[in-house]
Amino acid sequence: MKNQKKIPVVAKKDLVPFILITSLFALWGFANAVTDPMVQAFKKVLELSNSEAAWVQMAFYGGYFCMALPAAMFMRKFSYKVGILIGLGLYSVGALLFYPAAITEEFWFFCMGLYILTFGLAFLETAANPYALAMGAKETATQRLNLAQAFNPVGLIGGLFVAQQFVLKNLQSDDIEDFSSLEEASKILIKTSDLMVIRNPYVVLGLVIIGVFVLFLISKMPQSKEEGGMPKIGETFSVLGKNKKYVLGVVSQVLYVGGQIMCWTYIYQYAEGIGVDSVTAGYYQMVAFILFTVGRAVGTYLLRFMSSGMLLMMFALLAMACVLGTIFIQNVTGLYCLVGVSFFMSLMFPTIYGIALGDLTEEQSKVGSAGLVMAIVGGALMPKLQGKIIDIGGSGVADTTVMGVSEVNISFVLPFICFLFIAWYGNLMNKTFLTEK
Repeated sequence: MKNQKKIPVVAKKDLVPFILITSLFALWGFANAVTDPMVQAFKKVLELSNSEAAWVQMAFYGGYFCMALPAAMFMRKFSYKVGILIGLGLYSVGALLFYPAAITEEFWFFCMGLYILTFGLAFLETAANPYALAMGAKETATQRLNLAQAFNPVGLIGGLFVAQQFVLKNLQSDDIEDFSSLEEASKILIKTSDLMVIRNPYVVLGLVIIGVFVLFLISKMPQSKEEGGMPKIGETFSVLGKNKKYVLGVVSQVLYVGGQIMCWTYIYQYAEGIGVDSVTAGYYQMVAFILFTVGRAVGTYLLRFMSSGMLLMMFALLAMACVLGTIFIQNVTGLYCLVGVSFFMSLMFPTIYGIALGDLTEEQSKVGSAGLVMAIVGGALMPKLQGKIIDIGGSGVADTTVMGVSEVNISFVLPFICFLFIAWYGNLMNKTFLTEK
């Protein structure tokens, strides 16, 4: 009996296009990671409150919400390649807008640049996932997507490294204990210098993205047989709205992304509350990203032995335990707990994504996946709310106490609530799995 020929994960003829697609996963990971520390940077340089500085995340993740569905509809009518080119174009324009923003020294200009940048990321995320799945045999589709997604944490670590080594370490305002007390002339000079420091990595990134755009433009990309043939959108929305697993999955994704961004963004404010400087806090975030990468590998392995709902519930419960330590331990051990949350968050996004789309047809999944990308808006809304909690006692991070702990500590009750809902969703989906089995 002859052995069946092993189906390759990526065919030789598609290897170069697949490498190009894979690079996109790292590129949006880079943008995510390089932006998180900018909340703290803008707060210091422009003398903003915590909630005002959170407009950085509002602009960044709000762009996903506004553009995900239009991007999906566009690519249903045209092609993945055209959608990717538009995404790269918007990505580069948004990044390059940091140059005039630094000249005007207007915070809203920087936020507008981030908003346009994430229009591009919405196109890229909406295109790259289904394109990676379609770039070969259906039997190896999941392996292909997992392979591509493995490069997202590489981008995260790279983005954080750039933010830490080329931005946070070079901010003059961060070296001055009481920046607001300086004479106005000194503050203007430092402000101008620091905004140039913030500008530079984005401008370089914009130029790199133009290079990637050219590579995609001149490369022959395989056409997906699934492109086109968009069903009636009203009927699709009706079916999705009645699907409990999908609707609750979207809510879970909103809360997950909100919880993730809060735990990554406010690690700097938490560190500040216990006397740790921003550069050192960056090292803690680097460890968090490494744990995130390791956690995804461990979680993927564990999925071989238990249902996705059960594992999601377990990881969410362990994340809640870490958050409790973050809230009630007011020293470096609490910071360790905050870093540890990343390990248990690692599996949540792809697991919720897979559960939510599990019962949908191929055509419904194309629209449904856009809804899950739109759920990234949680990263815009939740950090803004957490910033308001931190501002209860003033612009500092430990101006007052609530329930015996500082305001920055108690603000992490928000990610705790997010993970509580996700644990409930995981438990519900596990019961559904057992019933179906």
